[in-house]
Parts: sequence; structure tokens; C-alpha cells
Amino acid sequence: MGTKKSEVKQLRFLIARIDRIGDVVLSTPLPREIKRIYPDSFVAVLVREYTKDIYLNNPFIDEIIIYDDSDKSLESSIKQAQIIRSYKFTHAFMLLPDERLNYILFFAGIPYRVGVGHKIYQMLTFTKFVDRKKYNPLRHEADYALDMIRKIGIESKSMEPEIYLTVKEKEEAKEFRSDIVQGEKFLIGINATSGNSAPNLSLAEYRKLILLLSKDNSLKVIVTDKEPPKEISDIPEIEYPFINNSLREAIIKFSALDLLVSNSTGPMHICAALKVPTLSLFCPLTACSPKLWGPLGNKSKIILPKENYCHTQCPGDPKVCRYEGDSGINAETLSEMIKSFLNR
Repeated sequence: MGTKKSEVKQLRFLIARIDRIGDVVLSTPLPREIKRIYPDSFVAVLVREYTKDIYLNNPFIDEIIIYDDSDKSLESSIKQAQIIRSYKFTHAFMLLPDERLNYILFFAGIPYRVGVGHKIYQMLTFTKFVDRKKYNPLRHEADYALDMIRKIGIESKSMEPEIYLTVKEKEEAKEFRSDIVQGEKFLIGINATSGNSAPNLSLAEYRKLILLLSKDNSLKVIVTDKEPPKEISDIPEIEYPFINNSLREAIIKFSALDLLVSNSTGPMHICAALKVPTLSLFCPLTACSPKLWGPLGNKSKIILPKENYCHTQCPGDPKVCRYEGDSGINAETLSEMIKSFLNR
């Protein structure tokens, strides 16, 4: 006798990505690929408050659950587990190894849980795992994330991230652009800061770059940092429209750009997910490689220092590398690359 449709248990998936903006953007292929195979399933994401805007208006998400890590007490963890338990998830994917989250999802009663790596706390909670095998061979972070759903037999068709705007938000982006750009100029965003996890130009060099680009009458240059450092915050005729914006407000404005210039950072991934062109500074070290963290799905150009730079002039720590020296990257060469990238 066949199983009645009403007796078939709904698959209920939880995707947990509790780290930073770029990481969350690169998790967006998962719900799309799950819904492609299981269109009637329930898919939720567990994210921090400050990254939730990435998933707003996503047609493949049924619920956004906020992960509260402001209070890591046992009482708070139990409360979070109870909230998650109420959704009756059948599967959970933990894209970041985290002991507290691991136990929360275990006590939330989710029968099938997948994490990254071989942690003792995963073994104690019978959590299945995917292994990155020391990044050999090196693949993209979005591809590693998709290993989670490959574990249950879902082969992805695309690993391109996507952020979805409403019709109203698209109109807001057009209004923003028309207010800030006069004529047929290219709108160039410069994002000078990042989470300090990857090499970047010095702020003095960013200031030079902004001044060089602002002399070109075919370009309109704006600074997209939420909190512009003082070194670049007082440049004449340069606007700073992202100051104190919410993440969603920033996303809308990023969508209006013709190009974002930055290092490997969250705004770069946001623009890639919006199909906005990017020109991005990278480092060939494995942990910072464009093969691992490069923009996906948009027109992009990766800028690397010369081949011998890392062996002869780099300080050895990507957190303090500023691409300085003869084989590095400076404002003048970057300005020419930007103009060439814009087909001028």
C-alpha cells in the first residue's frame, strides 16, 4: 500500500551561519539548492541580528531566526534551544564550527545535524561532519558550504550567491543614484575598511586613490564605509552616503553602483550577490586566496601584488600587509586599472 501524501513528513531544514557578512552572503546558495530539490520543504536560517538583512526578501527562506550570543549563559542557551525546538527541524547545517551552537542544536532535538571538522563536542553529540581536508584541493568557500547539502544527496547546480531586492527597494536605489550622479557618470564606490582579516591598502593610499579618481569628470566617487576613518573622511567634493546606514540600507545603495573597489570584504560579496561589478585587492596566501574568497556571479577583476612580492617584501602577516613596496599595489596603478576595467 502506498504512503498517503498527508502521512509524508515535511523536511524542515535549518542553515546556521553565525559569523560575518561575507560568510553569510556565501551561504545564500544553500536554501536555493535545497528548494530546487525539495520545493515543499521548510527552510530557515539562523544568523546574527546584524546579518539578517542579507536574507530579507529571499524567496527560498521561510523563516529568519536570530542567534543570540550576547548572553552565553546556560539559561540563555536553553532558551535558544527551546525556540529552535519549536520549529521541529529534521536537518541542521552548521557552517561554522561552534561548541555552544553545536549543543544548542543537539538539545533542540534535531535528528540530523552536520558540522565542519572533527571536534570532540561533535562526536559527543553524534553530529555528522564534512571535512575540508586542509583545503586540498583549494575550492571556493561557497563550494565548501555546499558540501553540507551534498551530505544528504543534493548536488548543486550553482554556487553563485544572491541577495534579493523588492520592487520598492529597486526604486529607492534608482532614486539614490539620480540624487547623487549628474549626467552619464560612472558611480564608483570605495570601501576602505574591512574586518582586518585580509591585506588592504593603507588609508593614506586610499586617500590618494580617491583624489586621483575624483579628478576624472566621467566618474562620481563615493565612500561606502559605514564609519569612514578620519584619514578619508574630509575629502572635498566626496560624499559619504553610507554613514550609519543599516545593512539593508547599505545593500540598496550598493545595488546602484557601477563598480565597488575594496579588498576582500563583506561589501565585495554583497555587490557580487547583487551582480554589481567589483575590483578587489587580494593576497595569494591560501587563507586569503581569491580561489577561496573571490567574488562570484558578477563581472569582477582581482588585483594581486606581483608574483615575487610575498617572498621578498610582504611582512608575512595578511592582517598588517598594506601592499607597500616596488612590487606591491599603489593608488596610481590601481587608478589606471579601474579606468581600464570600465572600458575607457
